[in-house]
Amino acid sequence: MRLLHTMIRVGDLDRSIDFYTRVLGMRLLRRKDYPEGKFTLAFVGYGDETDTSVIELTHNWETETYDIGSGFGHVAIGVDNIYTVCDEIRTAGCAIMREPGPMKHGSSVIAFVNDPDGYAIELIEGR
Repeated sequence: MRLLHTMIRVGDLDRSIDFYTRVLGMRLLRRKDYPEGKFTLAFVGYGDETDTSVIELTHNWETETYDIGSGFGHVAIGVDNIYTVCDEIRTAGCAIMREPGPMKHGSSVIAFVNDPDGYAIELIEGR
């Protein structure tokens, strides 16, 4: 067994694809419309789906926003130099929600940014 993907619902698919590809450096792996169901699926990630986990962006055509809810935590991404990555994210016009630094009660260096729909993305240095 292996983890295939994590699905999140997004209000504006093109805006979300731009964030995950341009800002976070993922690739758009595939995108397909389902007219009968009135939704579109787009898969983004750092590698091919045959051997890496990816994110499925689900856009329901008649829904512009979603409540994040209290059960979802975040998506985590490993980075080599968290300070450089955060500078690049700021340059791309996005705000860093938690500046880089050691995690509370630990030694890992982390930061947080929100995607366009408000989902938390944790950046972890050296993972």
